[in-house]
Order: sequence, then C-alpha cells, then structure tokens
Amino acid sequence: MRQLRLLWRHPVITITVIILAVVLTLHSIGAEQAGRWLASVFVIGFIAWTVVDMARDMLRGHFGLDILAVVAMVATLAVGEYIASLIIVLMLSGGEAIEDFAGRRATRDLSALLDRSPRVAHVFARTGTADSSEMRDVPVDEVAVGDELLVRPAEIVPVDGVLLTDAATFDESSLTGESLPVTRERGEEVLSGAINGTHAVRIRAVRPSSESQYQQIVSLVQAAENSRAPVVRLADRFAIPFTAVALLLGGIAWAVSGEPSRFAEVLVLATPCPLLIAAPVAFLGGLSRSAKAGVILKGGAVVEQIARIRSAAFDKTGTLTQGRPELVDIRPSPGFDADELLELAASAEQYSSHVLADGIRRAADVRGLALRTATDAREEATNGVVAVIDGREVAVGKPAYIASLAPDTVRAALDVSQAAAYVSVDGRFGGVLVLADPPRPEAADVVAWLQDHGVAHTSMLTGDVRSTAESIAQQVGIRDVHAELLPPQKVELAAKINPRPVMMVGDGVNDAPVLAAADVGVAMGAKGATAAGDAADVVILVDSLAKVADAVSIGRHTLRVALTAIWIGVGLSVGLMLVAMTGVIPAVAGALIQELVDLATILYALRALSGPPTGLPRR
Repeated sequence: MRQLRLLWRHPVITITVIILAVVLTLHSIGAEQAGRWLASVFVIGFIAWTVVDMARDMLRGHFGLDILAVVAMVATLAVGEYIASLIIVLMLSGGEAIEDFAGRRATRDLSALLDRSPRVAHVFARTGTADSSEMRDVPVDEVAVGDELLVRPAEIVPVDGVLLTDAATFDESSLTGESLPVTRERGEEVLSGAINGTHAVRIRAVRPSSESQYQQIVSLVQAAENSRAPVVRLADRFAIPFTAVALLLGGIAWAVSGEPSRFAEVLVLATPCPLLIAAPVAFLGGLSRSAKAGVILKGGAVVEQIARIRSAAFDKTGTLTQGRPELVDIRPSPGFDADELLELAASAEQYSSHVLADGIRRAADVRGLALRTATDAREEATNGVVAVIDGREVAVGKPAYIASLAPDTVRAALDVSQAAAYVSVDGRFGGVLVLADPPRPEAADVVAWLQDHGVAHTSMLTGDVRSTAESIAQQVGIRDVHAELLPPQKVELAAKINPRPVMMVGDGVNDAPVLAAADVGVAMGAKGATAAGDAADVVILVDSLAKVADAVSIGRHTLRVALTAIWIGVGLSVGLMLVAMTGVIPAVAGALIQELVDLATILYALRALSGPPTGLPRR
C-alpha cells in the first residue's frame, strides 16, 4: 500500500519508467524510430508543462531554475539523445519525490505535534459537589473556565488546568523537551499537551482551549508550516549566475568541438535539483528540530534572520528575571499601618495585569488580609493602577507616576534585585512595597553565550525603575541599560540599535510593539503571553531563557547546512560540466550521474535535523 501511495502521489515517475522501458524494448528489437517518436512526444509534453509552470513563477517575480532543465531536454532531443531526455524527465520527477520524502522526514515532529492535538474532554457535570461522578464527553473547544475534568491514564491533558488530585506524574516532553516525567502537586498548574501517567486525575480548567498552551503551540506550528521559506530566495540568488555559467560552458564546448551533442552533454549535468530541493529540506529540518526543542520559529524567513543577528535586547521582568517577585518589605509613610497599606494596595492591584501586582496579591493572601471591591478602577498603561476603594482613591505604580499624584512621594533605597511599588491614597504618599525578583539562574550564561558567538551588542530595554534595572543588568553581564521606558520608547530605541539585525526578547503585553518592530522578536510564551506571542517571530514554549541560545544556534546551523548543500550541488555540477566539455561523459551517463549529485545534496541537507548543542549548562 505504501508503494501504491507513492506511485499515486508521483504519477509522472511511473509513466516515465513505463515509457523508458517501452522505448528500450523497441530499440532492442530494431524499432528505433518508433521509440524515438514515443520518447519525443512524451518529453515535448513534459517540456510544455514545465514551461507553463516556469512562466507562472516568472510572472510572480521568481526566476525559474527550471530553464536549465528545459534547455537540456530540448538539446538532447535536438541531437537525437532521446533516452537521455527521458532520464532527465525521470530525474526531475524523481527529485520531486525525494523532496517529498525528505520534507516528510523533516516535518515528522511537526506533524506528530498536530496529530496529537486533543479533541475531546471528559467533563464532570456541575452539581455543586466535588465528588460528582456524572461525566460527559464534550469537544475540547466547549470546555469552560472552572469546569472540572477527568484525565485518564496515558491521555493528553486537553486544556490548561489546576491539579485537584493530591499528586500526579506527567510527560511534558512535547512541551518542554524534558525527557523525564515530572510530578505535580495539588494546586499546581498542568499544561495542555502533557501526557498523564498511570493514574486518573482531576483538574479544573483555568483557560479555554483556544488560550491553552498546546493549542497555542499547534497554531504557531501551523503558521510556521504554511509560511514561505527563504530557500526560494536563496535559490534565486544562485539562479541567474548558475544558468549563465552552464549555458556558457555548453556553448564553449559546442564551439570548440563543433559538435552540437557536446552542448547537450554539458547541459544534462546542469539540472537545478540541488538548488531547488536540498535547501528547502534543510529549512524544514531546522523548523522541525526547533519545535522539538520547545522553540517555535514562525517560518523559514525567521530561521535565516535569527541566524544573522548581531545585536540582542532584553526586557527585564519575566525575561531576564523569573517574573514572580515576592514581597520582602513594607515601608509605610507616617499615618499608615503596614497591613492597611498592603490591604489597600492589593485591593487596587486586583485590577492590574502587571507582574508586581500578582506578588502583592499573594502577600496579602498569605497575611490573611481580605481584599476589598473597588467602585471604580482603571489601569494607567505602563504606569500603574488607580482604584476607588471605600471612597478613597488608591494608586499603585511607578515612582514618577505616584509623584505626579502625591508630591510628597519619597524614592526608596533598594538593594540588588529589588523592585518597588509606590502607593498613594487620596493624593498623599502612602508608602512603598518592596519586592524581589532575582535574575534567572541561566540569564548570565545566555548573555555570555551570545556575546561569545558573534552578538556584538547586548542591551536592556525595560519599563522598570533605573536602580532595579541596573542591578539586574550588572548581574547578567549587560552594560547598556535603558529604564523607565514606555512601549513607544522601546520601539524607538530598538530601531536605533546597531549593528543589525537586532533580536528583542520579551514576555509581556507591553513588549508586543517592540517584538513586532524588531528584526527578530522572541517571546517567552511559556506563561501564556498571547499578545507577545502573536507579535513575535519566535516563541519560547519552555520557561527558560536558555532556549534563546538554542534558537540562535539552530538558526545558524540550519542556514549553514542549507548554504553548504547549495554549494555542494553547484560545485559538483560545475566540475562535472567541465569534464563533460571534453566529451568523455555521454549524455545518458551524465543524466544518471546528476541524479547522484541530487541525492548527495539532499542527504547533506538532512543534517539540519540534528546539530551541536549550545554548551550552556542545563538547570
């Protein structure tokens, strides 16, 4: 059945083989003229089909390398080498089959990811009790936030949820690349796409399917698969000079020898399969390898661009740091109590999406403080949040913003890795909440790796206060620090960074504009930052900055393999053409030899599926 599917997928190969067998048979029984007519009619039809496709490409602005194959087929027919012309047809159609096979091999990991997408969830009926045993199967798209789900042994978790069972083991290799199973405790988040262990567990959905981790990965992979790889551009760069060289060598051979057949003998060795096939296979391999490593590169163009980066800029919170700051100190102003200040601030921070807000709310919960409901609340973009609580206007945010509301605001002295949320109440300075968010343990290694591997300039672009930004930058090895920036200012600064191209790494909604504006935008998407992920060219699916180095390393290795595959094909073809100019390679033999050149370049291109590790320590 597999062979039948192959023949159905590539019928030109089957027809060409049959016609070649018939022609050889006719030739052996003395009916050479009949064989010549049969071969000529078939090859002329194939040439017409190829010319139509080539014309369509040229109308779209793409110079087709197929012109060499067309010239070679016309030349072999013209000099009576009709068997060689059939072999060229077989070579071109066989090259497409090899490309299809290699492409399927290269995209195997991507296809497996798509095929495993969960479609059904086992949802418990909402009866008001946690012990309800009534359950129904529903499409995964219909799961609502708050629904309680059963995940059976070895099943894929359908949506992101919180574990209700005491403990469970999950295989998260498709999400993180971590080969060993991980254990989650009650209350921990379980990501969709993880495979449950040997015991059935219960989870409570915290996100709908469309916003869950696995569905976001699937959407990104589909977008990456459907994008146009830059190998078309890579091939275009070689198309005109390669065609000119081939025609020139063929013309010289004809002129010197005086034999038209010499032109055909040279041209059969100039067919463009190495350029048209090997490089696309390399880029597909790179996309597949990166997806398996937990990095989604949104198309081949991104692979080429990230391979060439010369500068890197980083956001701070959630990117260079863990992004989960903990409250370490409360410094109330005279007239305010510490618990009162924390309670008011946490009540206002209910209406904020800033990363510090989560730490303040957690601290209030740990102290047993009840959060109050605001009668009015608004978030001032990048500055803070304002809420009216029990008739009092409470503002929490950056020092400059709070100082604009409360002139008596006093800036706090902070230690390394600390951040501060300033509070005002009815226009009076209420105090400071000090939080600590240390650098990620791998951050310094990643910055050092980039600097050691051709990234000439590294910088930090952050909206946080300068003292905090500089302390983190010093610890991770970044000297160029730009702090207290608004999103438009980040975009403006990113545009001025040199040398180019520049890569920007961020995680939050406020990073979306600069990620979209950078030459390569990289989003830390492990925590579901959909806006940043949508705007970025690269999405890191694992909560580790080390994957940034992996993305750059994979991009460079893939581009290097693609270019080397092209040069192998071009070098072998030109060398063989020079030999063919002497007349020692008959047209039929040349067509067969060129098939071996195609195979060699494609096998080399498959090296993009693997590559050297970055050497970063894995924590």
